[in-house]
Formats: sequence, C-alpha cells, structure tokens
Amino acid sequence: MVKKYQEKLYWHIRRMVINHDDANDVLQNVLIKMWKSLENFREDSQLYTWLYRIATNECLTFLDQQKRREANSFEDVEEMLSNKIKAEPGFDEQKIEWKLQLAIQSLPEKQRQVFNLRYYDEMPYEKMSAVLHTSEGALKASYHHAAKKIEEFLKNNS
Repeated sequence: MVKKYQEKLYWHIRRMVINHDDANDVLQNVLIKMWKSLENFREDSQLYTWLYRIATNECLTFLDQQKRREANSFEDVEEMLSNKIKAEPGFDEQKIEWKLQLAIQSLPEKQRQVFNLRYYDEMPYEKMSAVLHTSEGALKASYHHAAKKIEEFLKNNS
C-alpha cells in the first residue's frame, strides 16, 4: 500500500512545503499516522482520498508551525517560501517552471491547495471536496481565481 501511494503523496506534500527534506519529514509523519489509524479507516471514502486528507492536514500543521517559528506576517511567509524555492538545487529564475512555482507560492493558502490538487494531481472536484471538506462550487471558484492570479503573476514577471 505504501509503495502504491508514496510517490504521489510525496509530490503533493512537496508542492505544499517546497523543500525536499521538509517533504520527506512530513511524508514520514503521514505514513506513521496512516499506520496508526488504519484500523479506524471506515471505507466511507477511497483510501487514496483518506491518505490525501492526512497528508494535507500534516502539511498545514507543518506550515503553521513553520509560520510561528519563522514569520510574523503573511508577507514574511510568502518571502520565506519564495526563498526556499530559490535555494533549491537547479533553481533558475529564467525557467518558466520556477516562475510558476513562485506564482503558486504567492497565492493564498487555500487557493494554492486547490490549484495544486487540480493542476498537478488532476484531482476531480468531487474528490477534492472530500479531501478539503469544501463544496465543489467553492473549489471551482477558488481554482478559477488562482489561475487568474498565476496568469497575472507570470505576465508581470516575465
């Protein structure tokens, strides 16, 4: 089971926390929680959806702890995430994929989550609704706003 979902979960986590080492730490926490909670899995949802929910919650917990440790305001968090992207090996500010990552990191947290799940994971709104406990309509609106903001960011930073 771990092998089947580990890579997908890693990339979901990595897009949220940015740094490879942080992503591995969060993934380890997710796998531990999964193992401890497996007997409580009620099969109301698919295993994949349940794991994504655990991963998303762990990412949010990690980011919240990081915000408290490293930042005093939203702008500081934005700058911190941007600096993490720039510090990654292979970062080249001229490459469009890095500009896209910077644009995504400039989004509000909820829009960033929705955009990552829809754009990278190609998750249907129905599954996303189960993972994020948000209505499909709100998710569609959030994705639309995120895409517009990213488009604007890329236009202004080319």
